[in-house]
Amino acid sequence: MPRLILGIESSCDETAAAVVDDQGHVLADVIASQIAVHAPFGGVVPELAARAHLENVVPVIEEALSKIDGGLSAIDAIAVTRGPGLNGALLVGIQAAKAMAWAKGIPLVGVDHLEAHLHAIFLRRDEADASTPVPAFPYIALLASGGHTAIYEVRSPLEKVLLGQTRDDAAGEAFDKTAKLLGLGYPGGPRIDALAAKGDASKVAMPRPLMNKKSLEFSFSGLKTAVARHVEKEGRPSNDAAIADLCAAVQSAIVDTLATKAVLACQQREVKRLVLGGGVAANRGLRARCAELCKRAGVTLYVPPVASCTDNGAMIAWAGFAQLDANRTADGTLSPYSRSPDVVRGKIRKPRIPPH
Repeated sequence: MPRLILGIESSCDETAAAVVDDQGHVLADVIASQIAVHAPFGGVVPELAARAHLENVVPVIEEALSKIDGGLSAIDAIAVTRGPGLNGALLVGIQAAKAMAWAKGIPLVGVDHLEAHLHAIFLRRDEADASTPVPAFPYIALLASGGHTAIYEVRSPLEKVLLGQTRDDAAGEAFDKTAKLLGLGYPGGPRIDALAAKGDASKVAMPRPLMNKKSLEFSFSGLKTAVARHVEKEGRPSNDAAIADLCAAVQSAIVDTLATKAVLACQQREVKRLVLGGGVAANRGLRARCAELCKRAGVTLYVPPVASCTDNGAMIAWAGFAQLDANRTADGTLSPYSRSPDVVRGKIRKPRIPPH
């Protein structure tokens, strides 16, 4: 019989629970979104997020368990996100996981949210996924989301090397702030992606900071400033075509930078496999640009389905198996962390780029 893990995710603005087996098959995946809660504010409000998690966590878990035979009695272990994320939000998921694991007497493992994104490519959500190739280790992973933008060399299920990251803002934040400046609503990434497909990026010049540098670092604060100055000088675009052109220009700057750096990492590390992860990996422009540059560089690109890019419980459950197999189970003191232990104010705490 395959082992089953219940994964619980509550790091930011989505309450999620999923059941995954030890072959990566997703048997249940339930998400309660908070978009309607935060949309009036143009971004996530931590206190409101924590309260929404309190309301949603039990119904979401119950719905996920109802989709498998045996419910909670069939679960062999529980995995829960312990960070990075919003402390109040994380505590809701952690406390629910602790209570269930203690009540049933099964192992509990704490999962790093970013590591889960790095391995989401291995999830199998349907029969079509079962025949989709997955990367061998090692591979280069571009992780881009609302709170994080970084490049890793993933050497095994439990070993990763941080090669470079953003010096300031994340790519997803640049999307969201641009959308807010243009009055497009929240979340901004999907709206800009849709509008960009209709626009001409060449109509508006936007900077691509650090894109042509040999380092694997990113910087998107200057791009946000450029958009703000453009709107201050020209005003908000007055027609649909102008809005689409500006969105296309911003998206082109972001995805061109992300894709260029990701392929550069493959070349520098001599690893011909690139995996995309994180919410921004759902962006059609990024997928297309990465496919174009990877083909040119002889790199094989692996892109998860959209459901595996955004925050979800299935990726937490799958990452939990690696922790469980390494006997890295948690005790009753499992606590959250808001920032990755390897990162301090946008800088890598210590050298993390060993030789091949």
